[in-house]
Amino acid sequence: MKTRQFFNICVLLCLVVMLGFGCKGLSEEEKASIEPVTLNYWTVFNDVGTLQQFADAYKRTRPYVTINIRQVRYAEFDNLFTNALADDIGPDIISAHVHWLNQYESRLSPMPSAVNVADVEISGGQFSEEIKVTPVTVPMPTRRGIESNFVRTVPEDIVIRGNVYGLPIALDTLALYYNKTTLDQAGIPEPPQTWAEFLDAVEKTTRISGSGDIIQSGVALGTGNNIDNAADIFALLLMQNGIDVIRDGTVGIAAGLNNATGVHPTLQALRFYTDFARPTKEVYSWNARQRNAFNVFTEGRSAFYFGFAFDSRRIRARAPQLDIGIVPVPQLNASTPVNVASYWVESVVKKSRHQNEAWDFVRFMTTPENINTYTKITGQPSPLRSQVTDQQENPDLVPFATGILTAKNWYTGRSIDRAELALGNLMAGYLLPYIEGTSAFERDAQMIIDAATIIQQTL
Repeated sequence: MKTRQFFNICVLLCLVVMLGFGCKGLSEEEKASIEPVTLNYWTVFNDVGTLQQFADAYKRTRPYVTINIRQVRYAEFDNLFTNALADDIGPDIISAHVHWLNQYESRLSPMPSAVNVADVEISGGQFSEEIKVTPVTVPMPTRRGIESNFVRTVPEDIVIRGNVYGLPIALDTLALYYNKTTLDQAGIPEPPQTWAEFLDAVEKTTRISGSGDIIQSGVALGTGNNIDNAADIFALLLMQNGIDVIRDGTVGIAAGLNNATGVHPTLQALRFYTDFARPTKEVYSWNARQRNAFNVFTEGRSAFYFGFAFDSRRIRARAPQLDIGIVPVPQLNASTPVNVASYWVESVVKKSRHQNEAWDFVRFMTTPENINTYTKITGQPSPLRSQVTDQQENPDLVPFATGILTAKNWYTGRSIDRAELALGNLMAGYLLPYIEGTSAFERDAQMIIDAATIIQQTL
């Protein structure tokens, strides 16, 4: 660390001398190419320590570039970003969730075909340094290259109206966490591999008191208000049942409902999901009065938890005493597996005054070598096809990497909050009792149509 700091200080001093005394021996173009640049980079959940390593490595090649990394709370990001842009003090680079890309499209810069930067080499002794500045044009990844190198969902998500709006350094998928101790106590020797086995395991691990209170939950499913990943889980069930929430700019959850006679894929998925919150069902294990699903699982009071690879470190940090395992999510049809993709995209802000350096750093972060480093440190799956096989052989990553080739991002609109609220209200409404004398199917169909209408308005 001290050696790296000394190196950076020496380089900075050299550059200061060069810039302050006319940069003897350098052309005007070379002088201009090493004018000091500061990039402000906002991230939410990315590993800041690893990003800082990338920033330090980048500075060794381009010592005139300083990168300040700021971690922003998820709930505060949009408001802070909006206000910063209005005051012209916004960041140069942001980590934008894939669900935010369409919302932020007008605020982001399309990726150029190439960037103009400068390589800086320092040679000679401590008191006789020679600095060589080489202006270079660096090509950025092409759309064809992105389609070839990244898993399928990435080019489908980051290309909007023909423009590329960033690149990912990881890509997460849903998996099924389980408490090994709870399963052992329930006499379940192996974690479930199918939905039928999962239903059986939930029944065996749920304990209800004589007064009807849930003492131990098999799984947190059925509601939307107290399950962080409720919309993702419901989208998974829909996709496994052949329904895309959004396809080609149209919400598909209500398609064909007007001609249905009581059986519809969306209704089937909704019924399956909410059964876990119906006291009359054998799989009843959750309700709207329960505390947050993540907290209940880390407290050892829930046998299963649907979460992402990102959750693994959170769970182990919160509850190191838990003996947990992770398996891929069950599939409705093993021959056509599908999973939910959730990931962040490193994007350049349109108002940035340093587009070349910002995009070049995004390119640098997302090289195969750096993606491999990042995913190994953070325990998240790689978005690169070339790294999937190795990760599928990693016991810690295989539950997530197994479904990465067929994972999809289910939301491509401009307000994920409104879309998730619409689905949450649909879940809550479906659990309400029917009014006597009314058609159950007509009520349920209308609720689905209403939810679809709200989501469509966000596209």
